[in-house]
Amino acid sequence: MVAYYTIAGKQVGSHVLSMATLGAVFGISWLSMGGSSKKTQTTPPIQASSKDEENFIQYGSYTDP
Repeated sequence: MVAYYTIAGKQVGSHVLSMATLGAVFGISWLSMGGSSKKTQTTPPIQASSKDEENFIQYGSYTDP
């Protein structure tokens, strides 16, 4: 047996209301869990006194890129 509710002047069945509620809950949760693109990590600026020191900080050893 279905209970009917009057919404905006129309008779709406309880089964339609429950399907709309479940659809909205799952739809909103699916959209919110979609995620965003990965954020690039920003590093603080390197304040080296020479290019050799900057290369050492970036690469961990002296290399001439």
